[in-house]
Amino acid sequence: MFYFVKTPWLLKKLYPGCVWKINTREKILYLTFDDGPHPEVTPFVLDELKKYKAFATFFCIGNNVKKYPGHYQDIIEDGHRIANHTFDHLNGWKTADNFYLENIAKAAKIIDSNLFRPPYGKITKFQLEALKGNRFNLRTIMWSVLSGDFDEKLSEENCYLNVINNSGPGSIIVFHDSQKAFTRLRYALPRILEYFSGAGYQFKLIPL
Repeated sequence: MFYFVKTPWLLKKLYPGCVWKINTREKILYLTFDDGPHPEVTPFVLDELKKYKAFATFFCIGNNVKKYPGHYQDIIEDGHRIANHTFDHLNGWKTADNFYLENIAKAAKIIDSNLFRPPYGKITKFQLEALKGNRFNLRTIMWSVLSGDFDEKLSEENCYLNVINNSGPGSIIVFHDSQKAFTRLRYALPRILEYFSGAGYQFKLIPL
């Protein structure tokens, strides 16, 4: 499985309308969690964040919100931000434009947010432009750093090091509150929160 841990400048240039990083010199990181809510993993994440008074943005799959509305509500009640990640975790490159956009609209009926992240980071320029229009009015949020927690061949320690070695002020960091990622997330997240908190960082919500 190939992926960039730290997003290269060329990829950012291909999608200039997306948010890849928050411009700041302050010691602020932006944790994001994709693919939830999940009945086991999401409560773990919320408990760990609470220990450090850390806030995060959760890019939720509409179908999972429908399945686990209580856990979705817990995210909101804990002061975190929710965002749209399609209803069925669709790959924009492999999905007809109209179907893809309707799937996002379906998720928007239960996820009240102006933030969106395409699953796999794969979206066409046509889809991206459509999301900026009046019908959707969505800001597409990408990332600076991939933890790699979704990679079942990645060690727990290397998942942790991916984030430690590549993050700095304004970084948008991707984790997943999913069963597939849980082994690596369970190891890395508490240590990352401890490391960066000790270095004077705060964890804030992605701005609307």
